[in-house]
Amino acid sequence: MYPPTDVPQKTPFQRQVDAIPVKSAHGHCSPADTTFVFANEAIIITDKDNRVIDVNPAFCELTGLTLEEASNKTPEAFSILPLDDSRRMPLVHEELRLRDRSKHQVSYRSHDGQYYPGMMSINRVHDDQGRIDHHVIVLTDLSTIPSHARHLNREVYFDALTGLPNLQLLTQLIQESILHADQKQLPLAICSLDIDFFQTINERLGAQMGDILLSSFAQRISHLLFGDDVLARVGGDEFVLLLHHGVDNIFFEKLLAAIRQPIVIEGQSIYLTVSLGVTLYPRDHVQGDILLRHANQAMYRAKQRGRDTYHFFDPDQDRLLQVRHEQRQRFIDALNRDELRLYFQPQVDMRSGQVIGVEALIRWQHPEQGLLAPGQFLSTIDTTSLEIDLGEWVLTQALNQLTQWQAQGISITISVNISPTHLLISDFSQRLGELLKRYSHVPPKMLKLEVLESAAMHDITAALKNIACCQSLGVGFAIDDFGTGFSSLTHLRQLPVDLIKIDRSFVRDMLTDPNDMAIVESVIYMANRFDRAMLAEGVETLDHAKALMKLGCFLAQGFGIARPMPAEAIPAWLIQWPNQTDWQALTRLS
Repeated sequence: MYPPTDVPQKTPFQRQVDAIPVKSAHGHCSPADTTFVFANEAIIITDKDNRVIDVNPAFCELTGLTLEEASNKTPEAFSILPLDDSRRMPLVHEELRLRDRSKHQVSYRSHDGQYYPGMMSINRVHDDQGRIDHHVIVLTDLSTIPSHARHLNREVYFDALTGLPNLQLLTQLIQESILHADQKQLPLAICSLDIDFFQTINERLGAQMGDILLSSFAQRISHLLFGDDVLARVGGDEFVLLLHHGVDNIFFEKLLAAIRQPIVIEGQSIYLTVSLGVTLYPRDHVQGDILLRHANQAMYRAKQRGRDTYHFFDPDQDRLLQVRHEQRQRFIDALNRDELRLYFQPQVDMRSGQVIGVEALIRWQHPEQGLLAPGQFLSTIDTTSLEIDLGEWVLTQALNQLTQWQAQGISITISVNISPTHLLISDFSQRLGELLKRYSHVPPKMLKLEVLESAAMHDITAALKNIACCQSLGVGFAIDDFGTGFSSLTHLRQLPVDLIKIDRSFVRDMLTDPNDMAIVESVIYMANRFDRAMLAEGVETLDHAKALMKLGCFLAQGFGIARPMPAEAIPAWLIQWPNQTDWQALTRLS
């Protein structure tokens, strides 16, 4: 992971190794350190010729050998051999001669005389002059899988191509690592690693070369690990790192840099990058299978960020996403259980006192929480496909309500808010047309669609196309919350809308805030210049109404006129409205 120099540089891992006390054959410890004594893994210290000078208690417990029995012998003397073929031992010696660090799957003889699989990590330590001083060998027991499974075929737990632990063994190792981390209060990192664009590379090179590449890649990563760290292969080009030490940004940056170095196969240099997802235990305090899932989620996030990078899983963010998922599922239930309601707020022409229409407003009749306003739940489904489901439900309910009112002799338009997600789908106008055909006895002009100013500009081309198609069906369009966007003048020029609604946030304080008054005046001026009808939202008092009429805005809705009400209350309100003498007196001001 680090560039070679004349005097080998020490990695963070090697510096940890150097901290392990090296005892002489006489048993003196220098420096004093409890890490060696209390380590969970078996540790063997050998001299420059790879002969044992010390072992820790974990080694003695694992193998049944004492220091005196192992001293001055090479590890193979007590049957620590490559797992697949004892003839590979010369290759291990050659690799050890060439590399400061190496890692091998081995078979070791336990205290009961049986042979079990293990992972042997060999680290060569240099003195200050760069000469070989000693070796630190960490033997990790892989027989921590359930005892009844120890005698199963090796293929059950190891990947056939790379020889690495597979998903089944990895799952066991993660559980063991969690227990160890809890007992010793140590960090643990689970990293999901996926080769970028490997399918394309595999198709170009061919399956045989692809397998060689995967094996070479696995060997490279293994050489970058330390101690009881584990690399497992869990899928085609998917690997998992199990790291038993603290990690940070620098560690992963250097890991990615090492991976970027070319792999030479049959004289051909092949360059790989990976996407890496990391979750840290115990910060992410969940079970092993969930840790693995979280690491995968982080890996996919790294791919979304452009690949050749890493991403840390955020448990806090995940909890928020989980809550959001549950909220969305509950909203789906509300749709299916008929818990949603439409309320209607009247819109009037202050010059004539005539009711010109109503705006449909969504409410949730929650069985436990009561009647919920849209601000209490709509943010949950923001920018999701549920906005489309809700929008089509509202359109259907609005057309159904128009049918019922027509039967009662009530003829008023209904305005429906359309979300950006809904408006900008390619077949929006087609689906609206099909819905209008189902309610063919309702004149399309009785339906008006309202779109947020900012939403319309999210994709102006798609917005213009859908608006034009809807208008060809006879449906009207309005810009809602006008004035809150950044280029309202451009919107007025481009969007073929029938009505502009002045946002309530400006109308509400226009009488006390000169800035809001200036905005309202500007919006009315622009609407008049572009010959667009306008309606003010948030009209709460007669004073608001009088000020708006004086500025040239005559259509209004707001609490001063009527609060939103259920459909069954509209007929009675329409009868009472002409009796509101204070509001009807406004007609004399026009």
